[in-house]
Amino acid sequence: MTNPSEIPALCDLNASCAALDTLRSWLLDLLCQLAYQEGDFVLSSGQQSSYYINCKQVTLHPAGSVAIARLILPLLPLETEAVAGLTLGADPMVSSVSVVSVYENRPIPALIIRKEAKGHGTKAYIEGPELSPGANVVVLEDVVTTGQSALKAVQRLTDAGYSVDKVIALVDRHQGGAELYQNAGLNLESLYSINQLQTRYQTLNLDH
Repeated sequence: MTNPSEIPALCDLNASCAALDTLRSWLLDLLCQLAYQEGDFVLSSGQQSSYYINCKQVTLHPAGSVAIARLILPLLPLETEAVAGLTLGADPMVSSVSVVSVYENRPIPALIIRKEAKGHGTKAYIEGPELSPGANVVVLEDVVTTGQSALKAVQRLTDAGYSVDKVIALVDRHQGGAELYQNAGLNLESLYSINQLQTRYQTLNLDH
């Protein structure tokens, strides 16, 4: 991985106003430089993998988070009333999308889904503003592998009376997540595929 100081500075690419095509290419490079690693890894699903993608290195990067939000916003259906995701991976994404949506004159609330119910107070699974029954919510995910994380968020949201039919991911590893969502009546849209990421990684020659 490359040191964050080696990533183009904001004066070279202003994530808040760069053209979306430029931003998409720059964000892919950022993912390759900061998030993607090759080696021997065990994923949260228990699967063995020859590579690992730690998207938090990018979703918590100041320019990276703005870039992600600006690229996700156009993918949200017009009727979207909130974005949501399962803690911890989706937390920076839903927060940045919500904040940037205000500057795009399209304010969209953020919801964070707990893995376990809060142990005190309301004992809620969902943190954030309460929406009207049937509100349309889009679930965000950083990396989709088997799809179980986002599906758990969808289940919590539907249990709360909300409507969910779309998941947006930063990277799709193409390991069954899309098929799982399709069987559950959900559409998956990702900013990047694992093939795009690995091809760009090799082009940048970051393993040397």
